Amino acid sequence: MFRGHRDLRAFQLAYKLAMEIFNETKTFPQDERYSLTSQIRRSSRSVAANIAEGFRKRQYPSMFVSKLADADAEATETQVWLDFSCDCGYLSQEHYRELTTRYEEVGRMLSRMMADPEKFLPASPQA
Repeated sequence: MFRGHRDLRAFQLAYKLAMEIFNETKTFPQDERYSLTSQIRRSSRSVAANIAEGFRKRQYPSMFVSKLADADAEATETQVWLDFSCDCGYLSQEHYRELTTRYEEVGRMLSRMMADPEKFLPASPQA
């Protein structure tokens, strides 16, 4: 059973990826600070944040699914910023492929969660 959002594999992977992107973007050029760097950091962090918010709303399956859909959208946005990062020469092809593959994995996890939200309902209190 899930005690909190940190128990979700999707959250764990999304958080790890956000931290990896944070560290990677430290090497991006200064002139990208307020554009690409801030955008990719924001969207990558939003994936984990939306999963956490959704977990707290899981007693309402439609709200849970809505927050997971937001997380999936943020993951897709992050992939677009990864595309720009690679095409601008800030990420190697290898690291780009690795990050993109892992974001696709997050998307698959979120899709499975959205397809069966009842699996994540909080336990009913015992009488």
